[in-house]
Amino acid sequence: MRTPRMSLVAATLSVVAGSLFFEGSQILRADIQDPPMLRQDPFRKLGRGLANIALGVTEVFTSVDNVNSDEGNAASNSYGIVRGIQRTLVRFGAGVYEVVTFPFPTTKGSYDPVLKRPMPWVHGGYEEFPPELGFETRFDYCRVQTPSTRMP
Repeated sequence: MRTPRMSLVAATLSVVAGSLFFEGSQILRADIQDPPMLRQDPFRKLGRGLANIALGVTEVFTSVDNVNSDEGNAASNSYGIVRGIQRTLVRFGAGVYEVVTFPFPTTKGSYDPVLKRPMPWVHGGYEEFPPELGFETRFDYCRVQTPSTRMP
């Protein structure tokens, strides 16, 4: 004999089981919870373009410094400057392109950067934003001085 209370419990259990099944199937069909395209949007593309236009000249100084550390002073004073100017012009062109087309997903249907990303084994490519000059304080560490590590 079925009581109204038992049918209420059965109905509640079936609703809970159905919702868990539906939620589980949605999670299984999802690609990942935080897709990579979520980070790139039109306003990031606009900001990246403006940064490339305004700060792309920092490529000259960074290229001279990189060539100097890799190949020496003579190469940095000739090839480093030419390479920096070339990278500045590429960054400026990419910046203008990204500012003009910022509302539209142009790079493979997304808002990814136009410039090729650097690969660790290739000495080329561009970061998403222009290089920074000077001392960077994004690392949150310091050396604690104790009497044994303090210099006289």
